[in-house]
Amino acid sequence: MIYIKTDEEIEKMRKAGQITGDVLKLVEDNIKIGMTTKEVDKLAHDYITACGAKPSFLGLYGFPAATCISVNEEVVHGFPSDRIIKDGDIVSVDVGAYINGYHGDAARTFMMGNVAPRTQKLVEVTRECFFKAVETVMIGAALGDIGHAVQSHAESNGFSVVRDMVGHGIGRHVHEDPSVPNFGKAGVGVRLRRNMCIAVEPMINMGGYEVVIDGWKCVTKDGLPSAHYENTIALTENGVEILTL
Repeated sequence: MIYIKTDEEIEKMRKAGQITGDVLKLVEDNIKIGMTTKEVDKLAHDYITACGAKPSFLGLYGFPAATCISVNEEVVHGFPSDRIIKDGDIVSVDVGAYINGYHGDAARTFMMGNVAPRTQKLVEVTRECFFKAVETVMIGAALGDIGHAVQSHAESNGFSVVRDMVGHGIGRHVHEDPSVPNFGKAGVGVRLRRNMCIAVEPMINMGGYEVVIDGWKCVTKDGLPSAHYENTIALTENGVEILTL
């Protein structure tokens, strides 16, 4: 069931979104080669709690950390650990904040040091895919328009779209209906309505779209890099509002 928010609920989601976006800005300013992914997670956890919020992911379905941190061929849901971030790595950080009964959810992929040119292009195109998708979001548009926009842009640049993981509705729960695939046909699927809130999150692979899920962690089947870019958005009477920038 798709839960349409009230204006008051969206106002509460703005606060959750602001904290979530600010966490990623903090990570961007502080992540560096030689850190462990566990140290990055602590940075995010401490900021969220200092804001009076709770990490959305901590304990969600039993997840043990505040952030999902996925490196190189890891697509999503990587555990923070003692793994050391190295020159040339790409590091995807996915985080959520919960406050006043509502969640925000966002992700970025950070390039560390001397990243290979094709990998740089992957990260850039993944970000572009999100904004191509946002251009399609309007009252009466179809969910398939979002997926078609992401898939078209990714594939036109020689990359592929993960099929096994998708975006989602968001609000009182991190994961709500509807599912928001990053692939599909324009004009097909659920129609977007005023005050719908969704997390749009392109997950784009350098090689094939196939992935392997090992417990929590999702990795590319061919071992090539993957990038992730996500924001929580609200469709209001004034148009699209990105809550986590």
